[in-house]
Amino acid sequence: MTGLATAATLRAQVMTLRDCMAYAISNSTKMRIQQADVNDARIDRRNAILAVFLPSINSGMSASYSFGRNIDPETNTYINTVSFSNGYNLSASMTLFNGFSAVNNLKISQTALKMGQTKEKQTEADLCLAVMEAYYNVLYYQQMAEAQERQAAVAERLLEKASREEALGLKSHSDVIQLEADLADRRYDLVRSRNMLDDQRVKLEDLLFWPVGEPLVIAEEMPDQVGHDAVPGWTGGPFPEEALEAALAHNPAVQLAAWSVENARLDLKTARWQLLPTVSLGGGWSTSYYSFQGTQQVPYWDLLRRNGGEYVSLSVSIPIFNRLSRQSNIARKRSALARAEANYDQTQRDVASEIRRAIQDCDGAAAAFEQADRKAAVQEEAYAMHTRKLEEGLISPLEYQTAANNYLRAGTDRLNSLYQYLIKLAVVRYYNGIDYINQ
Repeated sequence: MTGLATAATLRAQVMTLRDCMAYAISNSTKMRIQQADVNDARIDRRNAILAVFLPSINSGMSASYSFGRNIDPETNTYINTVSFSNGYNLSASMTLFNGFSAVNNLKISQTALKMGQTKEKQTEADLCLAVMEAYYNVLYYQQMAEAQERQAAVAERLLEKASREEALGLKSHSDVIQLEADLADRRYDLVRSRNMLDDQRVKLEDLLFWPVGEPLVIAEEMPDQVGHDAVPGWTGGPFPEEALEAALAHNPAVQLAAWSVENARLDLKTARWQLLPTVSLGGGWSTSYYSFQGTQQVPYWDLLRRNGGEYVSLSVSIPIFNRLSRQSNIARKRSALARAEANYDQTQRDVASEIRRAIQDCDGAAAAFEQADRKAAVQEEAYAMHTRKLEEGLISPLEYQTAANNYLRAGTDRLNSLYQYLIKLAVVRYYNGIDYINQ
């Protein structure tokens, strides 16, 4: 199934998180640009392979008419006449030795292709993580808006009840005003949450490169597995050393830095070998035809066979002095290797720190979610109790408003901590070698 067909199919259904990631990968301009870079790397590798194993072949043909004074090729004297000449040539050449430049270029092109493919995976991972964050933000504000809408409905019902009781003399006017203010706060918070929901939905659509004007419906899904046991070899706490080494070995940033070191080392070898002679082998065949007006003409094909000739050449170019340009090139390549090695060491350190930080964040997010979940359950029970008491006239509207605010804040804290935990857990699993889209 083509990417366009897949995109059309996905747009016709409720989009899960994995569907959103797949759609973004298929349609993102960043992915298309990176894929074009990979295609260029494949072309460079093909050219490097052909340069190692195949010669360069050229052919040519010429034809000309001359008027006036010309040299007769048979007598080598000048004559005044009209002449016609026609020539053909075919030549081939191949470099036998040039300091292993062709071989090293082949290795570099192969590494460059791997780097391009790794950058494509890295771009895909960054895109999937951004989609995940935007997706959970949409769910967060969507569920928060639904909770605020329910609270606004309850506040409206309580205000209507208090207004009727005021008319009967059972409620004071100040209680009614307090409930009106509470309802206004609920409606304001609801409008603000809906605005944030629209903003995050636009952000998600931009990441997906979603068609403008076409509705995007996402699923309110939860992962099948939530917990540290979702990460092979890790149950919380410090990451095992062997798992850390495996994460470093498979991390795209570390791989790119390692291949940069390898290419810099090959460039340095090539520069050093340039101090040696270059040996080339060549060969070719050529023939020509000529005729003069007023002279006896030799048949065309007979003259081409008579004038045909072949040649074989072997050339050696020995570098002697070029204003120390080769030595300067070696020094620059040596510095480039030193930079690549330092960058590799720094990248390893940075990625290891990122992994440890991600583990700490995941542990912290898990603990925060556990506490937020307990707090939300308690506040929900307290809110229901205060709602009943307010209906029975046992508490003031101010006490009820405080309980409602606590309940709403506990619910939003639970949602926020849950989605933060899921994102942190996904990052740890990614460092463990599991792509975001396959989690």
